[in-house]
Amino acid sequence: MSGRDDNALENDSEAAEREAAKQRLLAQAEAERVPVEDMTRAVPDRRWRRDQR
Repeated sequence: MSGRDDNALENDSEAAEREAAKQRLLAQAEAERVPVEDMTRAVPDRRWRRDQR
């Protein structure tokens, strides 16, 4: 019986570690996120468009 209890504790511990890692990744992604308003828009190269005509 104790082997089963140890295994359950290991699974709980691994699940807690995975959840903590997930939260760290989400926090890092949020910190590195660039808001859409701050992104630059692509400006068409008019020379390329002239060459296509």
